[in-house]
Amino acid sequence: MSNPVETLRVRTAAGIAVVLMAIMAAGCASTSPSSIPGVINAVGAENEYANVIGQIGGKYVKVTAIMSNPNTDPHTFESSPQVAQTVSAAQLVIQNGVGYDTFMNTIESASPSSTRKVIDVQSLLGLPDSTPNPHLWYNPTTMPAVAKAIATDLSNLLPAHAAFFQANAMKFIASLNPWLAAIAQFKATYPNTPVATTEPVGDYMLEAAGTVNMTRWQLQADIMNGVDPAPQDVANQERLFSEHDVKVFVYNQQVTDSLTQSFLQDAAKSGIPVVGVYETMPMPGFDYQSWMFAEVEALQKAVADGKSTQKL
Repeated sequence: MSNPVETLRVRTAAGIAVVLMAIMAAGCASTSPSSIPGVINAVGAENEYANVIGQIGGKYVKVTAIMSNPNTDPHTFESSPQVAQTVSAAQLVIQNGVGYDTFMNTIESASPSSTRKVIDVQSLLGLPDSTPNPHLWYNPTTMPAVAKAIATDLSNLLPAHAAFFQANAMKFIASLNPWLAAIAQFKATYPNTPVATTEPVGDYMLEAAGTVNMTRWQLQADIMNGVDPAPQDVANQERLFSEHDVKVFVYNQQVTDSLTQSFLQDAAKSGIPVVGVYETMPMPGFDYQSWMFAEVEALQKAVADGKSTQKL
């Protein structure tokens, strides 16, 4: 089977020609986001990163999220002329990396800028291209590092407001404490809780919470990459439900198909509570912190009370 990261790259390749045409057109048109004196144009490839930029930059940033639709699969996202122009005009960009949003690299390479700041979270964390799980924002160690990098880059772009950015970054990092405490509490109260998943969307958080993922990795990777899983992996997943080997079924609420729907039915038939996780921050009503806390709270309700939370 192909490497999951490589498969993600292939899935975004279909939009490259469109992106390049859009960038060339942008050079002759005035449809790019306008610059406001004293305000930084910023872009988050995923809306969770855009949300953190907004919290740290406050009134000194104008933030655009490229991927924010909860009804689309981010893995198959294709860029557009509008997206190309928005990214090209940005002074600060945050992208996930790990093959998740390679269209951003295409746009940036085609419209180089000596002043644009680009935070690639994969590079920031020192992760190799072979990292199997690209859903980095679920890792409790990710956003504190991202917040510090945002504050540094905003400070370089607007030095007069550096103290403001640094203070907001520290405030943001502190605001993650309830989420971290909830993770630690779950791990202490329900150690080694067996879970099943569809894709590895929430795996970093599940690992931090001390759960044991009983779903075979190959099945997770196949579903993530749109590949038909091996029959034996599907059968193993079905047994996890029928034999009550797991306490919770965590599934990617944002991307479902006939197979994942059948798993949902199996879980319901066996009385296994379900928790939905997302690839982009559900909106409206959430910021990054409240979203992450809500996911742990849903996990706790599933284990303690047998209550499903398919949608936040």
